[in-house]
Order: sequence, then C-alpha cells, then structure tokens
Amino acid sequence: MTSADGELEDRIRALLDARADTASICPSDVARAVAPGDWRPLMESVQEAARRLAAAGEVEITQKSDVVDPDSARGPIRIRRARTN
Repeated sequence: MTSADGELEDRIRALLDARADTASICPSDVARAVAPGDWRPLMESVQEAARRLAAAGEVEITQKSDVVDPDSARGPIRIRRARTN
C-alpha cells in the first residue's frame, strides 16, 4: 500500500466521521475531496481503498442500501460504516 492509498482510506474515514452513523458516501465524494479539479482518474483507486476497508471490517459496500460483495459489485456503489446487528 502506498501513501496515496493510505490517504484515500483516511479520507473515506474522515468523510464518514463527518456524517451521521447511518449515512453513506459515494466514492466520487472521496475523489473530489482529494482532487477537486481532476477527480475522475481517482475513482478506481477510491473503490480499491473502500474494498480494503471492507475486507478489514471497517466499512460496507452497498448498492440500493443492500450490502454487496465488493469484489463482484458492478455499477454505482456507496460506502458506509460497518454495522453490527
């Protein structure tokens, strides 16, 4: 993992910390926070960072509010804090 990867993970955590516990964020929120003028090239890296955090149990990847497998998800995703039931 590079320092840029760590920065993306930290930014995901920070954006989630700034929202309600039940809120989620879009990967583009993270990319825009890191590089407002040229955020699109960061999208795959942000999604990879989210997958790492999901594997560590910190976050969940969702589609239409349902938790999905980050490795098989296709299409738009959201990132939220992991929830314990």
